[in-house]
Amino acid sequence: MADFAAVGNAPRLNVISFGVLILSVALAVLSGVQTQGALLPIVIMLAGFVVMQSPRVAKQWERGVVLRLGRFVGLRGPGLFWIVPFVDSVSSWIDQRTITTGFAAEQTLTSDTVPVNVDAVLFWMVHDAEKAALEVQNYRTAISWAAQTALRDIIGRTALTDLLRGREKIESDLQQLIDQRSTPWGVTVSAVEMRDVVIPVALQDAMSREAQAAREKQARIILGQAEMEIAHSFQEAAKSYHDNPTALHLRAMNMLYEGLKEKGALMLIPSSAVESMGMGGMLGAAAMRQQALTGSGDDVK
Repeated sequence: MADFAAVGNAPRLNVISFGVLILSVALAVLSGVQTQGALLPIVIMLAGFVVMQSPRVAKQWERGVVLRLGRFVGLRGPGLFWIVPFVDSVSSWIDQRTITTGFAAEQTLTSDTVPVNVDAVLFWMVHDAEKAALEVQNYRTAISWAAQTALRDIIGRTALTDLLRGREKIESDLQQLIDQRSTPWGVTVSAVEMRDVVIPVALQDAMSREAQAAREKQARIILGQAEMEIAHSFQEAAKSYHDNPTALHLRAMNMLYEGLKEKGALMLIPSSAVESMGMGGMLGAAAMRQQALTGSGDDVK
């Protein structure tokens, strides 16, 4: 983060200062040729050097913090502005675009004492350049540390299950907490997004087994419900067959047909069914038919 501050406070060359320097050099050379003296060219060069310290150029998204003899006098920019050479100074350039900052919390314990690693990204911007310049030494470093400590605080108050399933709520709470800490610095947090949550490998295996057991339990429950529905359907069918013996006989004939239409089929029928439904004759006819089909097949071979 210190590199960003160094870049923001470094002296800048601009085309206006460069033009003033070139013009002063040209005037000094011209006056030296005309006057054949050294004093006037030196004075022109010194004046050009002083004047070239005055123009400054701020980019569209920047504001320059101007100090006069160490005292804040205002913000300048965007575009061209002028300062008093050697009296005024631009202490820093404040970037007012949306900035992204990645931060993480490693080996942080949740409320149920599970160590996790969380990676997140912060979207923020400076809404008050004066506060960002005067109220905090380095607002970029401050917002990064505030985000990291807030993330650790949120993780410590959240259970692992809520951390894995309730990301939207955690991101909202984290945004509010960071924004509350950064508002006095003139910084507004736009959004916080959690990129990854890493839990121990042993815990991942345990959670996988738990999920598999839950799926097997659900499958057994569904199978039991299906059996109950089938039993209920059989109960209703039994009532219908009890009131209508003809329908029961037709159903028995259909069952025999389906079971004996394939060669080598074997069906086991309770004797009570044979007696109650009069299936003896039908079974005999079916057996004879099966035998005839089998014999004809052997003759063909």
